[in-house]
Amino acid sequence: MATATATASRTVRTQTPTALLALGVFAALRGAGVLVVAAVAWWTGRSPVKVLGESWDSVWYLRIAEHGYGRTQMYPGIGSLQSDSAFFPLYPVLIRCASLVLPGSLTTAALVVAWIAAGAAAVGVYRVGEHLLGPRGGLLLVALWAVLPHSLMLTLAYTEPLLAAFAAWALYALLRGRWGWAAGLAVLAGLTRPTGAAVAAAVVVSAGYEILVRRGRAPAVWAAALAAPAGWASYVLLVGARRDDLLGGYFAVQSGWGSRFDFGAAALRSAWNAVSGGHTELATTVTAVLLVAALLLAARLVRDRTAPLPLLVYTGVLLLMTYGGAGFFESKPRFLLPAFPLLLPAAALMAKARPRTAVVVTGVLAGLSYAYGPYLLLVSGVAP
Repeated sequence: MATATATASRTVRTQTPTALLALGVFAALRGAGVLVVAAVAWWTGRSPVKVLGESWDSVWYLRIAEHGYGRTQMYPGIGSLQSDSAFFPLYPVLIRCASLVLPGSLTTAALVVAWIAAGAAAVGVYRVGEHLLGPRGGLLLVALWAVLPHSLMLTLAYTEPLLAAFAAWALYALLRGRWGWAAGLAVLAGLTRPTGAAVAAAVVVSAGYEILVRRGRAPAVWAAALAAPAGWASYVLLVGARRDDLLGGYFAVQSGWGSRFDFGAAALRSAWNAVSGGHTELATTVTAVLLVAALLLAARLVRDRTAPLPLLVYTGVLLLMTYGGAGFFESKPRFLLPAFPLLLPAAALMAKARPRTAVVVTGVLAGLSYAYGPYLLLVSGVAP
């Protein structure tokens, strides 16, 4: 036992520096992107803190954190009635808690929570990549994830970094057979945003495979399968109960935002208009291109036949919810930010290339990301 303990201690000591290196790479790449946005905001006479912490959906989260639920916003011209019940509660709760111990405004607290979550997510992404591709592959996976066109959203007061953190560590827990951790993180993911259901699906399907195929009988597996959907289901049912429609109330709220599941019909129309129409917003065209690219990456991930079942289920459910849902077309790349397993084939390919090639590719992608981020947030005029 003493030998096993010593081996485990050495493993922790050797893994910790690489995880810190991954965190440093992520912080450097995303920190540079934040500085670019802050500089452009300052140059145009806007407050960088407000741009990063009070843009679009961030305002809704801040108002929930300050006043609780109950706000609605009506747009008579388009017949839209938007309710803050569409937003899941965990992030506003964390903002409120952080504001009690941090100096400054709720906006500052919201950014601190988001940035801590983004850092935790980066380490989780690295752990998954390291487990599957080795340390170099894990580091490249983090770097690629940090320079995606929409990666700026990982450093805004949004829920994507929080969901990515819970998802990455839940998937890592599943890869290591830690069912209790996976289920607990799935519950938290389900309280973060609607797409948190993808984490629960990964746990449930993995548990089903363990029980039905591998004939596993451990109580922890059954408990994980039953507990994982509890976060998402509890909030959906709570909203339904408040609206006197237990099963349909939450989805009626989403419909007020123009969000419903239409099997991708609206996404296809928007993508077609983007590539065939006349004057189209750059953000719309980029969205169409990125959605096609994500499908190609998904096909490559499946074709490689090396991705574990939890990652395939999680990514597949995220893709289904993103492509199948009608609503804000330009927001779909943001919805896919937590789908980091899509980048595994690219990270594996770069890990086999010369280091200079990997650095050049990452640098080029970072430059494009730094140019696109300020445009998306400060110029485009569409909700990212």
